[in-house]
Amino acid sequence: MCGNIDRADDLVQETLLRALTYIDSFKPGTNMAAWLITILRNQYRDEYRKRRREVEDADGHYAGTLKSQPEQAGRVEFEEFRAALAKLPAEQREALIMVCASGLSYDDAAAVSGCVAGTVKSRVNRARTRLADLLAIESVEDFGPDRATRAVFAGDAQAAQHRFA
Repeated sequence: MCGNIDRADDLVQETLLRALTYIDSFKPGTNMAAWLITILRNQYRDEYRKRRREVEDADGHYAGTLKSQPEQAGRVEFEEFRAALAKLPAEQREALIMVCASGLSYDDAAAVSGCVAGTVKSRVNRARTRLADLLAIESVEDFGPDRATRAVFAGDAQAAQHRFA
């Protein structure tokens, strides 16, 4: 059934353990071999379904790539962004949301606002600059996790240790 003698031995052992656990469900006078084969077949199918979802990773290489950043920093940064966004003048905030968040073109945003596209471009630019100042963003490196967290995810323990020292 499994094509592997070791796997077959494990399957028989699991079948016998399950049979002993549920011996009360066996009805005397019925065919015990058929009952055991039913348990074995169900055990095999359960394990087969489970193995289909598993990824073989003997050396741990695949597992090493599965890293996720903690969510706490993202939540804090989002709250900081919301507070900074609230500090923008209403027309800048509106232009920024229409163009950057809603995906409207400058012309469409201008039509909604009742002004020309150049005014919307100017408002979006001023809003972006002001947000960057409020959030202390100086470069692309300021986005995402901090340097220590990036070093940990990159596997650079020395850089992370230096950062925390």
